[in-house]
Amino acid sequence: MTTWFITGISRGLGRAVAIAALAEGDTVIGTVRKGPVSLDHHTGTLHVLTVDLAEAGAAEVCIAEAFERVGHIDVIVNNAGYGLLGALESATDEEVERLFAVDVIAPFRIIRAALPHLRRQGNGHIVNITSIAGRAPSTGSAMYSAAKSALEGMSAALSLEVAPLGIKVTAVAPGAFRTDFLSSHSIRKSGEADSAYAETIGRSDAAFNAAAGRQAGNPERAAKVIIALVRSPNPPLHLLLGSDALRRARTKLDQIANEIDAWAAITRSTDYPEDTP
Repeated sequence: MTTWFITGISRGLGRAVAIAALAEGDTVIGTVRKGPVSLDHHTGTLHVLTVDLAEAGAAEVCIAEAFERVGHIDVIVNNAGYGLLGALESATDEEVERLFAVDVIAPFRIIRAALPHLRRQGNGHIVNITSIAGRAPSTGSAMYSAAKSALEGMSAALSLEVAPLGIKVTAVAPGAFRTDFLSSHSIRKSGEADSAYAETIGRSDAAFNAAAGRQAGNPERAAKVIIALVRSPNPPLHLLLGSDALRRARTKLDQIANEIDAWAAITRSTDYPEDTP
């Protein structure tokens, strides 16, 4: 059986993964910001830790308690987070600082606190739930995309550090899933944008509102995929979830390749000449 540490199990993808793991008889240590939380399960073992991961020292305390309770943890899932939508110009310092505290700094602290334990074990799998916004940003998500891009970059570089230690890393980038992500529980919106942004932020805000409850992604299916990837002997470093994420990623990759090719001569022109001593 597998032992999981999952942040943010009260709703959304974190809840779905916790339920799926419990259904397979696994042990789940899950965090919630506010209790209580109830997951209907007849198999597996559930431990719930109530913690605000944005607070300094909270990640270290909950990781220490988790390992004290179960001794060995196979999978760390950094799932807790939320979105910030709206024009970059409208975002306040406080909004952005809180966003990065939850979506970037908290996962960093959890990983940092867990690594000594995983190193002693000689194994473990860190799964960071990012977003397609971190790979192919859409209009109206500048700072959320920045936070998820940071988590993507951290995951990729971390994998190089820990691979020789027997520790695996996967960055999972979901598209739009039919959770409550677009509700006030999981999304924040900056103040009203200037009318100059009517054709960009105005349209994206309307699109986000219209998408709520109609997303194509099924969180239960996504949870089963995450269960399968951690059981795989050769899991991916990067995994997209959802047909919309796949479409956006491919479009973005094509755009990047075309731009690189168009500017390749300029790119090369910044080197010293080959005969320069």
